[in-house]
Amino acid sequence: MSRRLLKSTLVFSIMTTISRVFGLIRDVVIATVFGASAGTDAFFVAFKIPNYLRRLFAEGGFSQAFVPILSEYKSQRSEAETRDLINHVAGTLGLVVFTVSVIGVIAAPVLIMIFAPGFIGDESKYDLAVDMLRFTFPYLFFISLTALAGGILNTWGRFAVPAFTPVLLNISLILCAIYLSRYTQTPIMALAWGVFIAGAVQLLFQLPFLIKIRQLPIPRPNRRHEGVRRIVTLMIPTLFAVSVSQINLMIDLLIASFLQTGSITWLYYSDRLMEFPLGVFGVALATVILPDLSREFASGAAGQFSRMLDWALRWTLLISLPAALGLVFLAGPSLTAIFQYGEFTPHDVTMASRSLVAYAVGLTGFILIKVFSSGYFSRQDTRTPVKIAVVAMVSNIILNLLLVFPLAHAGLALATSLAAFINAGLLFYFLRKKGVYIAQRGWGYFSFRVLSACVLMSLLLFILVPGVETWLQWDITHRVSQLAFWIVLAIIVYFAVLWVSGLRLRHMTLDNE
Repeated sequence: MSRRLLKSTLVFSIMTTISRVFGLIRDVVIATVFGASAGTDAFFVAFKIPNYLRRLFAEGGFSQAFVPILSEYKSQRSEAETRDLINHVAGTLGLVVFTVSVIGVIAAPVLIMIFAPGFIGDESKYDLAVDMLRFTFPYLFFISLTALAGGILNTWGRFAVPAFTPVLLNISLILCAIYLSRYTQTPIMALAWGVFIAGAVQLLFQLPFLIKIRQLPIPRPNRRHEGVRRIVTLMIPTLFAVSVSQINLMIDLLIASFLQTGSITWLYYSDRLMEFPLGVFGVALATVILPDLSREFASGAAGQFSRMLDWALRWTLLISLPAALGLVFLAGPSLTAIFQYGEFTPHDVTMASRSLVAYAVGLTGFILIKVFSSGYFSRQDTRTPVKIAVVAMVSNIILNLLLVFPLAHAGLALATSLAAFINAGLLFYFLRKKGVYIAQRGWGYFSFRVLSACVLMSLLLFILVPGVETWLQWDITHRVSQLAFWIVLAIIVYFAVLWVSGLRLRHMTLDNE
């Protein structure tokens, strides 16, 4: 099982890496063409609103409720019953998100007032955000059905296709920014068109793969179906619990709309770099283990369930800690090498670096939330994460108010990171308290090895990496090659220390426990 999980996680990570690389190219193009301006602030608000709801209706709340029930049907019910569940869920979800999308388009002016009240005093920025939201909001409909398709494919062990699908969004935005912007009256409106086009393309892309496994839904709305009712029952609290990070980011957005122009864009680009390791590893690991945890719970294998969580926790710390430290020490160089071209100025690099460091502090917490949440949702326990989510959200609001004044936009990022650790810590505490998770042997040696490797890697980057002023003097080829060199060297040093200290791959398998 361990080898299969590692292979599935690796496949998902590779596909997600491809997607994230295209995402970085997309962001480079947007930064180069449009810079950090009122237009980009307006677009990122218009994009984040349906993106936020996507986390509720799509791969966040919905998937966390849908996959455990679908896994149960697949393992314990007939093929006809499983297909019937898929059809009714597709019809019900499609009807709900279509209705919400129509309402969102109509209520766009109100939504911008709610999520970015700081725009109200700037009529041009406000109007532009409203116009773009009317194009981006229908993305919710397409991406929610895409998430349904992805949940089905993941349950059948086809992880590569859903992980690759976001590449299409990035390609659409890249092409629209470069070419379509030449033909729109307001060039940045091309990005809103790109979001709309991408939603439809992503959904259509997955349909042939559903046909291949004979699970293409025939939508039939039926809220009274037993499986649909169970999914809705799980989903309602899950909507909030799994989306706390997104809710916190939206609170950041609301407050940032009152800060100086560019603040929303700086937060966006720093969040994008932080999301790279989060998506490549954190989302991959949580996505892969959820169906297996659900099966272990359904079969009553409590011991194997706990061992799988322990395995996921070790991998999380092994990868996330050096990734977070790498982001901290390479924040300025990374932003310079990737984004500092065209309209994106050295000042933008400095400001975005501050929020990137703050977000990096919470990277491990963000990943732990995804892993620990799988431990609850696979057991169909949604009440506990909801209670914890309320505490985390309130903590984030308090921290925002305390930190935004001395640290401006970076204070918002730091508050989100600290709230993530509060969330993850409470999730872990109650897993232990309920006896769901019992630590396996070897944590002392493992922790010592990982921390030692992190310290030596950090010293290397802190002492030897040139300052941002030096990076700004280099051309793009030198910047990118130097960034790649330091990343590769840091990885080599980190894993070399782990090897010398005695850590081997067999120590990181379930079979070894």
